[in-house]
Amino acid sequence: MNHTTENLEKITGPVETITYHSEKTGFCVLRAKIKGHRDLVTIIGNTVKITPGECVEAQGTWITDRKHGLQFKSQTLNVIAPTTLDGIEKYLGSGLVKGVGPHFAKILIKAFGESVFDVIENTPHRLTQIEGIGEKRKSMVISAWAEQKSIRSIMVFLQSHGVGTSRAVRIYKIYGDNAIEKVRENPYRLAHDIDGIGFKTADALAQKLGVARDSILRAEAGVNHVLHSLCGHGHCAIEYPQLVSASIDLLEMNEAIIKEAIAREIHHKNVILEPINETPCVFPSSLHHAEVSATQHLLRIHMDKIPWDDIDLAACLPWVEKKTQLQLSESQKQAIALVLANKLSIITGGPGVGKTTVVNSILKILLAKKLFVALCAPTGRAAKRLTETTGLTAKTIHRLLEFDPLTAAFKHNQENPLPVDVVVVDESSMIDIVLLNHLLKAIPDHAALIFVGDVDQLPSVGPGAVLFDMISSQIIKTAKLTEIFRQAANSKIIINAHRINQGLLPLPNEAKNSDFYTIYADTPEEIHDQLIRLVSERLPDYYHCNPVTDIQVLTPMNRGGLGTCALNISIQKTLNGLSEPKITRFGTTFAPGDKVIQTINNYDKEVFNGDIGYISQINLKDSSLKISFDQRTIEYDFNELDEINLAYAISIHKSQGSEFPFVIMLASTQHYSLLARNLLYTGVTRGKKLVVLVGQKKAVAMAVNNNRDNKRLTRLTERLRSASSSHNDYNGLPET
Repeated sequence: MNHTTENLEKITGPVETITYHSEKTGFCVLRAKIKGHRDLVTIIGNTVKITPGECVEAQGTWITDRKHGLQFKSQTLNVIAPTTLDGIEKYLGSGLVKGVGPHFAKILIKAFGESVFDVIENTPHRLTQIEGIGEKRKSMVISAWAEQKSIRSIMVFLQSHGVGTSRAVRIYKIYGDNAIEKVRENPYRLAHDIDGIGFKTADALAQKLGVARDSILRAEAGVNHVLHSLCGHGHCAIEYPQLVSASIDLLEMNEAIIKEAIAREIHHKNVILEPINETPCVFPSSLHHAEVSATQHLLRIHMDKIPWDDIDLAACLPWVEKKTQLQLSESQKQAIALVLANKLSIITGGPGVGKTTVVNSILKILLAKKLFVALCAPTGRAAKRLTETTGLTAKTIHRLLEFDPLTAAFKHNQENPLPVDVVVVDESSMIDIVLLNHLLKAIPDHAALIFVGDVDQLPSVGPGAVLFDMISSQIIKTAKLTEIFRQAANSKIIINAHRINQGLLPLPNEAKNSDFYTIYADTPEEIHDQLIRLVSERLPDYYHCNPVTDIQVLTPMNRGGLGTCALNISIQKTLNGLSEPKITRFGTTFAPGDKVIQTINNYDKEVFNGDIGYISQINLKDSSLKISFDQRTIEYDFNELDEINLAYAISIHKSQGSEFPFVIMLASTQHYSLLARNLLYTGVTRGKKLVVLVGQKKAVAMAVNNNRDNKRLTRLTERLRSASSSHNDYNGLPET
């Protein structure tokens, strides 16, 4: 039933407690002191942001809820600054204003009384008159106060136009005080610039701001959204007819306008039209540039002279066997010979085939030649593993190239190449086309480049199929290792990984002391129950391992009952449910001791997508928490926690490049859309000491049998073949 304004009642009062508040929708349940009511009044409604101590002005009607009794249901709920000393103290002490907290709130109220807000805003120098408040804390308070004012106005603007409020802080950080002006100018920029805001949200805002549904601005934004969405599945381009069709479906616009929008984007060089296998395709300009540039740099690196003198293999192979105290197989000797005879090469193969031995042997030979060698990998965990297996310092590609957050660019590039003779890149299947291009630009002309990786694993999360494309081109010499060595053949993890890769089910369980077990369950509920028992009792009790730091749960998807989101809540409650203090931000509850994962690259903090850490401290007073990442402790403001997810369970894609002592991997028919052989294979090869595969037998069989060609739409292979054959100075790759 709708109420006219005349029928609505208005109530005002300070908020005592917040029973519930959704940062996403703004819905809240508040308990407030209302004049004329002896007991606290329950108010339900929607507001962008609310803190205990703030006053609310609500217009609405009284209702009697069957379960909760008398409540005030507001149609409008506005937050106004508190006016009572008690309300002001509670507001300042809530953590909203960083640098104050409950202790300094009392001191400030005692010193300045009801004029404390005026002091902070207009005469902040007076704050330092108070003992314990120095220049640093004063600056913190001033900054937080100004930010909150700006954020609140932005949030009010967004919510008034139907936008959720959880991304307001990030909008403010990216656009600053001009946020409202920038959004009004082009609301579609939100979908491009702000994590968590998609095209549909931006489109709804645009409609409210008066952008016509058939406008060319909307068509261009929609085409770009469709193109980037489809490229978000790993493609570097989309077939032109598919882009037109998908854009019509999304925008419900005339085909002629869609084609005009694409033509305009091509004219402005925001997208590039180019054929792949004679089919016209549309590339985002950034991905087209990355492919073209990477091709040129791969050929440039290959064309120069090898940076070492002729190597006598007959002498150096026995020497390296003596150094490593390992006898090389014939296939390993051939791989070493191939790499040492080429300036650009690839070493690929599955687990247990001796890639590490080959790489270590090559490194010993090259270091004996007094060459400067750099080792790198796409992720921190992969770089750490490379350091452990070689005994040499390895860095992430970002750290090797020295990303500068101030310029949003790498310090090492074509103008300032790396001071190296040889670069070894491990876990190359994880590299996307953009990162490959940045790396190649920084390789000096004289240096050699060696890629190492397992081409049968999942491709990169980002666009491209770099390792697969480079091998497929047959331009870059590749050593493919297939022989499983005797020691590795004793591991059921390795045996079953290769079985899965061959389209076979894992072997049946053996007696105790195996490193691979399969537990089949009939339903998702049974899978969940088995998982909780394994992680909380069975594995910790039998192997005396730490359930948080030693065990990693892997699952194909983020959503659903057996996705990462639901599993993390369940496992967190089981393993860390009693930890305090708890805070909830962006829909996730965090507590000290929680296992977490960074979800985007944060160059300021030097923490990157996929890095796993543990919450060591939560500071309610300063609205911050600390996370330990591999012996580095990083501080996060509560407003930055949309970068962090719980990591008791992570997706198999996120696990790439990592290795964990104990892996529990799930496979359910719930995951049918993602069940594939390379997914299962990648998950199994993450386990170091033990892998337990828990799932429905039908789901495991679906994954093993699904080797359908999901080839990504790229043109790197074609470019390499074409460019190498037409290169003026190209005389063919040297034979080994």
